[in-house]
Amino acid sequence: MGKVNEVDDNSDVTLSSGNVFADLGLPNPEEELLKAKLVREIRAIIRRRGLTQAQAADLIGLKQPDISAIVTGRTGKFSLDRLVRCLDKLDYSVDVVVRQKPGSTPTDLAVVV
Repeated sequence: MGKVNEVDDNSDVTLSSGNVFADLGLPNPEEELLKAKLVREIRAIIRRRGLTQAQAADLIGLKQPDISAIVTGRTGKFSLDRLVRCLDKLDYSVDVVVRQKPGSTPTDLAVVV
């Protein structure tokens, strides 16, 4: 039988906002979350194709250490634009959808870029 973790009644539990970067108080949390989503896709494409980091680097036009940084989530030196260009080199496109935030006054506007 597996071990059961018990929560102490004196423990504080904070619900997530849905953005771990915001929850941690990091600067630009929305941008960091978007970068993380792009990196997740890049990593998945590389895995599905069975590429080594060196092969992925050749295909994308980066150096192998840059691919290593991407697949391990170290995105500090990568802009959103650069990550989108990586996906383009992998023959993927990125669509941007603009919507109103939940709970705001509804309008009929939705934009796909």
